[in-house]
Amino acid sequence: MSAVNPFTFSAAFITFFSVVGPPKVLLAFGGLAQAHPIRQLRTIALISSGAAVLVGLVAGITAPWLLDVFHISTPALQLAGGVIFFIYAVGLVLGLHLGTDGTPTDAPDTVSGLRELLMPYVVSPLAMTAVLIEAAAREGVGWRSTVVGAYVAVIALDLVCVLVLAPLLRRTHHATVELFGRLLGLLLAAVGVDLFLDGLSELGVPGLDRH
Repeated sequence: MSAVNPFTFSAAFITFFSVVGPPKVLLAFGGLAQAHPIRQLRTIALISSGAAVLVGLVAGITAPWLLDVFHISTPALQLAGGVIFFIYAVGLVLGLHLGTDGTPTDAPDTVSGLRELLMPYVVSPLAMTAVLIEAAAREGVGWRSTVVGAYVAVIALDLVCVLVLAPLLRRTHHATVELFGRLLGLLLAAVGVDLFLDGLSELGVPGLDRH
């Protein structure tokens, strides 16, 4: 097998860093830090990161077969990912925590923390869309391994940042976390719209040539 091309690896890394890197993930953990003790927060970080890696591995390695079995085209994947991510981002802007089970914060546990991280981290719609599209963009196990490797590297970076910054996240005021959450939601909503428009452009919708 040929060596991994550093340019393609770095390009994939930057892509995943932008959709599921520390700037986005730390905010999700910042919200959890308001209700969970540091030790429990770190346990949640370890388990959720492991789950995210597992999901990324399966999605990346099997991407061509998944798209083929379910008869999913790249534009359809972009449209679906954009819509889901837009809805989640609007929830952030409005202060709604979509994807949670409503577990009371007066008795937080590890399971409730993991459930809160399912949508933004473990199975991030935008990250999974990026993994599937990137992994299916070229033929060969080598390229899919490069994509998965870049994704895992970003998740590892997320984990390190959470473990190191856990005490700081714990001391951050809840109002500050909410403020940044709503600002980030606005930016992520724009990302979701952009992904949706990319899907329309791939379908050849007039006036949406974005290349």
